[in-house]
Amino acid sequence: MTSAVVVGASGGIGRALVAAVAAGGAYETVFALSRSAPSQPEPVRSVAIDVTDEDSVAAAARTVGEAGPVGLVIVASGLLHAPGIAPEKALRTLDPAAMAALFAVNALGPALVAKHMLPLMPRKGRSLFAALSARVGSIGDNRLGGWYAYRASKAALNQVLRTLAIETARTHPELVVAGLHPGTVMTALSQPFRPEPGPGLFSPEESAAHLLRVLEGLRIADSGQVFAWDGQPIPP
Repeated sequence: MTSAVVVGASGGIGRALVAAVAAGGAYETVFALSRSAPSQPEPVRSVAIDVTDEDSVAAAARTVGEAGPVGLVIVASGLLHAPGIAPEKALRTLDPAAMAALFAVNALGPALVAKHMLPLMPRKGRSLFAALSARVGSIGDNRLGGWYAYRASKAALNQVLRTLAIETARTHPELVVAGLHPGTVMTALSQPFRPEPGPGLFSPEESAAHLLRVLEGLRIADSGQVFAWDGQPIPP
């Protein structure tokens, strides 16, 4: 059996993904990677990681690799707002430092995870590499404007995933690479911006179940695309 890796395991969706993957029993070990790395019951193992620090990502990958091959990687880390960082309503509020921070977490982070986890993934047999994207990262679907830095960072992530899919089609022909849009989830990330509870608003556990169901249904021809929580493709 292979291992599974969830990066961003301390976030709402990340925690729910770890629990759901562990409960599914398809992987011998589930690695929960996060900055805090709290202890977890078997078969979950916590590992510290900072996705903006390549040395940290490489060290986490070495720890994961000690358990053998990796069949599933999900990058659930992400940044939308923080002290001094908020989605822009207009270009005049664009902050270069904030934009750089969003790119470091949302685009460069998953790219570094791919760089160091891909060597652990089997060259034969089905495997999955996914990262949480967002519908607002779609260039073709952008009709409202605003949110410059977040939109751009997620669009960059989508391009990273597309490029990874092209490369791995040659090296790992049964690996499926995908971006996942979880919808609006009741987490700290969405709290300032989400609507009142109702249709289209999910708990982390509901979101995790949706995303894992989408991943299960993906095929090689789907590699490099972004899919919403209901399995529908999102335009580039």
